[in-house]
Amino acid sequence: MATNSQLKVLGDFLKARRSEVPPENIPEQLVSYATHRRVKGLRREEVAQLVAVSPDYYARVEQGRLAPSEQVLQALGRVFSLSAEQRAYAEDLLNRARGYVEPAPGVERTNQRLQLLLEQLNELPAMVLGPRLEVLAWNELASALIIDFSSLPASDRNYAVITFTYPQMRDFYEDWDSVARTCVGLLRREAVSNPDDPQLAALVGRLSIASEEFRRWWAEHRVSDQDFGAKYINHPQLGRVLLNWDAFSYSGSGRQQLILWSADKGSADAEALKELARGVNP
Repeated sequence: MATNSQLKVLGDFLKARRSEVPPENIPEQLVSYATHRRVKGLRREEVAQLVAVSPDYYARVEQGRLAPSEQVLQALGRVFSLSAEQRAYAEDLLNRARGYVEPAPGVERTNQRLQLLLEQLNELPAMVLGPRLEVLAWNELASALIIDFSSLPASDRNYAVITFTYPQMRDFYEDWDSVARTCVGLLRREAVSNPDDPQLAALVGRLSIASEEFRRWWAEHRVSDQDFGAKYINHPQLGRVLLNWDAFSYSGSGRQQLILWSADKGSADAEALKELARGVNP
């Protein structure tokens, strides 16, 4: 039997995506509700018509009262132009609502193999993140680059907490909004994997109280995956630097990721990282 809590989250997610679809993108001959619009995006009746279900069926899906079939969910993905990660998120919600997947364990400790790798990295900033973005371990270069993790209260050693509640992070990341939104999307994704996790619930509650931006973005039901990218940072010692970041998962501990920061070979940014490393490892 589907669980109401997961269906409610799925319904809210679909409602948020429906509001983002411009009506003009839908073939006129398929939609008969085009005038006097009072809602942002598509109406429920229009979505129902486009996925070939009754308006009552789709209304119950959005209200969290009905688990859609896989075919209907796929059709909704096409209508809403869901990304691959958004489709995976919706499918995970549906699977967990049906009881197909067991929640993952709640307590995370640094995997010993990842810890060993971390200790041997002395040229690149590196840290290990848990599924709730807990900063489980780090090397000295990561502290020199981002923040002195060892000086933080244990309750603050979480990348989302640092991003949203430490004012200097807004200056550190040139595109702070993008980084912060990614944190929200990763936590939203984790909420599917472990929906009854009290630690995650407490973290979301804390950030919702601390940050209006977090509250607004959490309500948007956007999801993120973390693989690789590049960010401009403003470092007090190095100045403005473009750094690459990559996330690696270890098969023996799939819920933890090793995050590495690097720079393109031969670039001024790479020289800046070397300068940082010389200061840490003279």
